[in-house]
Amino acid sequence: MTDLADSQFRTVSGLAGSGTVSLESVNFPGYYLHTRGNGEVWVDRNDGSAAFRNDASFHQRLGLADPAGVSYESSATPGRYIRHAHILLRTQPPATTPDRADATFYQR
Repeated sequence: MTDLADSQFRTVSGLAGSGTVSLESVNFPGYYLHTRGNGEVWVDRNDGSAAFRNDASFHQRLGLADPAGVSYESSATPGRYIRHAHILLRTQPPATTPDRADATFYQR
């Protein structure tokens, strides 16, 4: 059985600074969502490198599909947003209405 907290993240000050945020695992402190070179978003431990800090930092924006939500634009690759697609998280440009909906999240 999986603990619900395994799928939850807290918004913290961005590892890259400059008004960014990072998304840290609730159950695994020190592990963050970050973008890999192919646009896939993974949860990995902060390795302390500048590359990891950049890839794990996002600009929090008003939700692209609903201003009551939030969207996360990649700090490393502007114009690409975290979105869920086919059960995976990826950073991609939100080109369509469904893309914008897939890139809008709600915080609790």
